[in-house]
Amino acid sequence: MARLRLGVALLLRPPVADEVDGLRRALGDGALARIPAHLTLVPPVNVREAELGAALKVLRRAAAGAPAAGLALTLGPVRSFAPASPVLYLGVGGDLEALQALRDRIFVKPLSRPLTFPFVPHVTLADEASPAQLEAAPAVLSGYARVVTVDRVHLLREAVGRRWEPIADVAFGGPATVGRGGLELELTVSESIDPEALEVLRAGGVVPPKPEGRAVVVTARRHGAVAGTGMAWIGPDGGRIEVFVAADDRRQGIGGHVLAALESAVRQQGWECSALISRCGPAPFYGSRSAYSKAIEL
Repeated sequence: MARLRLGVALLLRPPVADEVDGLRRALGDGALARIPAHLTLVPPVNVREAELGAALKVLRRAAAGAPAAGLALTLGPVRSFAPASPVLYLGVGGDLEALQALRDRIFVKPLSRPLTFPFVPHVTLADEASPAQLEAAPAVLSGYARVVTVDRVHLLREAVGRRWEPIADVAFGGPATVGRGGLELELTVSESIDPEALEVLRAGGVVPPKPEGRAVVVTARRHGAVAGTGMAWIGPDGGRIEVFVAADDRRQGIGGHVLAALESAVRQQGWECSALISRCGPAPFYGSRSAYSKAIEL
């Protein structure tokens, strides 16, 4: 049975990610081009392809227990794991109790694995530092510190060339539930379309958009299964939006819930666009809702 090489991390955002990558470059980090700046929660673990859905469920459940406002963490100063390991890293401070609790909720099957060392929150700068670097870097860079707020957790997969690519993210705070007492839906907000939603899209003959800039994705699940998904993104011609509902779940109001959640998320993020324009495809939500075939004013 096919296996995936997965990991779970908190990815850093610019400008802090750019600063950290600058430190990594200066220290000659061999993984700079293969792994984005991050704080590891689960190191590489082999997971059966059939268990990918279970791994995503673990992430959603774990993120639901973290504060929606995010975790405030302090990165720095530079330290080393010498002599046990030739690794230079940024120490992590701040809301460590919540960080540990998040990691504990994630480190369960199928994402758990035997560990050589106990969990120490850190951001790796170089994993094969020279003896001279191990001695000098902590002293020279003792003043480096940055405060960051992380508000989501990422699932990464190892690809060709040992490159680690994010394949799913889950925002902290848990899903919104609509339709209580009837056909309940769980709505989650993310920055990318997760593998389960991608499978539903492809089964419906839909080629998902691949925006180069920032995007907001809302996924609707019923009893754990994806019923619909939508994406809003900013393209060269302004704000764009697309909503798709699985064939067996249409005409039940799911598209409307996804659309409303997308509009709300875009407003909360303060996008500088006055409208979202629908992008029609082979079987899109907008194809059957002429009221939404024009600009959706924000």
